Amino acid sequence: MKFITFVIEVFYITTIINSEWYRIFLTTARLGNLTKAAQELHITQPSVSYAIKQLEASLDVKLFDRLSKGVALTPEGATLLDYVEKSFTLLEAAESKLHAIKNLASGELRIGASGPMIKHLLLPSLDRFHADHPSVRIRLSQGSTSDIARRLKNGQLDIGLVHLPLSDPELAVRPLCEIQDCFVVGRNYQARSEQPLSVLELTRIPLLLFTPGSSTRQFVDTWLSAQGVSAEVDIELSSLDMLIELAVRGYGAAFLTRAFVQQELAEGTLFELPLLAPIPPRVIGIVTRQDASLSITAERFLQLLQQDDRV
Repeated sequence: MKFITFVIEVFYITTIINSEWYRIFLTTARLGNLTKAAQELHITQPSVSYAIKQLEASLDVKLFDRLSKGVALTPEGATLLDYVEKSFTLLEAAESKLHAIKNLASGELRIGASGPMIKHLLLPSLDRFHADHPSVRIRLSQGSTSDIARRLKNGQLDIGLVHLPLSDPELAVRPLCEIQDCFVVGRNYQARSEQPLSVLELTRIPLLLFTPGSSTRQFVDTWLSAQGVSAEVDIELSSLDMLIELAVRGYGAAFLTRAFVQQELAEGTLFELPLLAPIPPRVIGIVTRQDASLSITAERFLQLLQQDDRV
């Protein structure tokens, strides 16, 4: 029975993990005795002897002097021990780090989205995630859809939130929620919100739009063009909050996502303009790299994001 056990252990040591030679060497060096090393490692003493002989043969040096009551390191063995101890210390540290990441006691979460999406879509989920896992470092980047796509492909982000459609063979896209855009005005133009307007009537009101290049601006420009209208834009800004503020102050009609101005609509500081030509809804999607697995941290946040109620 002992012989069978020895054969199995030799097969494991020689064919499965050569790094086990170094573990056996390290334990033997610390204890100075083959039998004690075998007991601590829960293997047979012949297996310990065999592993050390294999290691000595592969390195072509003698690592131990055999003494009457144990073994002692040779100068070459002492040199090897120094490096092996450091290596196993690093491996143990790596295992501890991975364990911490798995339990979300460490790690990093890198997300990219536009400013409005961060404020109205990401923050509720981020607040919950941060409260549950305060040791995870959250890195948040603001950018346009094209910026987010580029950073994802460069490996600078784990997850992106963008307006769809987005077609890129290097990116995996899944829908998150549907949003509805609208034109809103302040009290100066409240009377215009009482009857549905044609697109031509809409364009007679000063228009407040996001700057060219943003996905929202591209969408509204395409919609206006489909209505046969080439509108003159009075104010172009990259800030949602500034567009809201200017609309409230009566500068014109701002094109915004309805869910992002719910509070102002409820308070009566903004009014939605009903239109004869409906504005189609849009979809916000989650984007990740097609060829890269998500970290445990990113996977956990993604699950939370998809579970939360959407706009």
